[in-house]
Amino acid sequence: MLARTRELHITKYLFVYHGATGPVPTDPAVIKAIHDAWGAWFGSLGSAVIDGGNPVGKSSTVKPDGALTSGGGANPASGYSLIEASSLEDAHKKASGCPILKNGGSIEIAACIDM
Repeated sequence: MLARTRELHITKYLFVYHGATGPVPTDPAVIKAIHDAWGAWFGSLGSAVIDGGNPVGKSSTVKPDGALTSGGGANPASGYSLIEASSLEDAHKKASGCPILKNGGSIEIAACIDM
């Protein structure tokens, strides 16, 4: 009987950050602490970070009838990243150290579908 090698499948996951919608900090020490926390987290993910992404501004929603509404809905996105992971569980583990979670925010995780 031949031994089979289990191939590790890597998938791209979209992390959509929700939260951090309060006032933008102006204190340089607070801004530095926030940047340092995100930098440390991204650093801990290493090469799994495909695109660190960016914060996003206030969003608008296009409704089925074509109408445009502002406000981004009940839980508007505040940023995004694209991360490689071997499974949803692995993506969840990687997301668990994100600084936004320490400030009451959340992360929506979705596997990207290759087309």
